[in-house]
Amino acid sequence: MIPSITLTRSTTAPALVVPVLAGQIPHAYAQAASADAFTGAPGTICEIFAPPGRILLTGLDEAAGACAAARLLRTPHIAIDAAGFPAATAAALATGAALRAWRFTTLRTYEEDDAPRLAAIDLLSDDPALPALWPAAHAAIEGAALARDLVSEPANRLTPTSFAAHLAPLAAAGISIEILDQAALTTLGCGGLLAVGRASAHPPCLAILRWPGQGGSPIAFVGKGITFDTGGISIKPAEAMWDMRADMAGAAACAGAMLTLARRGSPAAAIAILPLAENTTGAAAYRPGDVLHMLNGTTVQVVDTDAEGRLVLADALDYARRQSPRAIIDLATLTGSIVTALGHHMAGAFTNTPGLLAKAQAAGQAVGEPIWPMPIADSHRRALDSDIADIKHCVDGSGHPDACQAAAFLETFAGDTPWLHLDIAGMEQRDAATDEHPTGATGFGVRLLDRLVADHFEAHHG
Repeated sequence: MIPSITLTRSTTAPALVVPVLAGQIPHAYAQAASADAFTGAPGTICEIFAPPGRILLTGLDEAAGACAAARLLRTPHIAIDAAGFPAATAAALATGAALRAWRFTTLRTYEEDDAPRLAAIDLLSDDPALPALWPAAHAAIEGAALARDLVSEPANRLTPTSFAAHLAPLAAAGISIEILDQAALTTLGCGGLLAVGRASAHPPCLAILRWPGQGGSPIAFVGKGITFDTGGISIKPAEAMWDMRADMAGAAACAGAMLTLARRGSPAAAIAILPLAENTTGAAAYRPGDVLHMLNGTTVQVVDTDAEGRLVLADALDYARRQSPRAIIDLATLTGSIVTALGHHMAGAFTNTPGLLAKAQAAGQAVGEPIWPMPIADSHRRALDSDIADIKHCVDGSGHPDACQAAAFLETFAGDTPWLHLDIAGMEQRDAATDEHPTGATGFGVRLLDRLVADHFEAHHG
């Protein structure tokens, strides 16, 4: 859940957040700030206890709202005094605070005494532009919260089939939802998605979300939706397997981005293709060495069943390509090797269109969801040569870093369409809370996609 946010010019909240610029402490707080040696430097906080409650002076930077909220999580009602600042700054402060206060409470039967309770934020502003700007900012908060909630759901509640039920908020926002079930996928010929999901008691499906905008060719999002990943026959170690419920974070981000576009009434048409499956073991499981016939007719030799994500994405990418999109962007918790390369600091970005990557990188930087360019070389493509099929889906052996080979495989199915692959492994969750982020799901990618569309795919509708 996220706090409610009210735009107002006055408040009765018992806690007040006052953002300040370095060296520009408001006169009313100057003496207290001086006693605490607080100068308003970015990232610093001075706490004052005065009627009617707590006052937090916070040095203004991109994380000021989140850091203040982190100090006030057990206060049910707070206010942010953004008077004197531009509307965009006020919106950013409230966005940071709301996302820091997010928490997943659906499955809790009781709250600890020290549990977060921040439920309402008053945003004080004197900029007349804020009411017009705020709906888009709040839409991004809603979209990120939806993605976080989806990632937080356990696999016994979020199966490929039940995923559709969790998309109800999108239908209410004007997004059409089509679900292709196992029979439809068989008729269509989605060999990758069908193989990955065929051993599970919960059959695979393909969710297709459409936002019409003001017409025209859509931008396409493709999100890996493995609702649980055992690794299949190439089974994962038991350690941390419980966390594989989050292997659908790419699909969650795409769903959140679609909700954001709809809530703010984006003029750009968009489509999201979500291949949903559970990768498990069983008598019907696909095997290392199998050859699959994919949607686009390519034959693929399976090497490791724990590299299932690229198989479901391949069919989804081809399905997206058939919609004649302006560009395709896929998001996936795809490889451990991208975490080795980039840690938990940024996602890896691969493309056949450098200009698209540059735009996405700028969008990610603007909203705090950074990505980093990674290569696809001819050597990565050659590593996927197969003796018996058109292509192998990953490199031979275990332990080889293959984020680049995975991208080379996906590139085959994107064709000539401008395409960007974001390997978001390592960015979809946080193991521990920080001043800027709560523990758990991050919703990484939602606001990046929204900003990219707003900056580069809406102009021709203006």
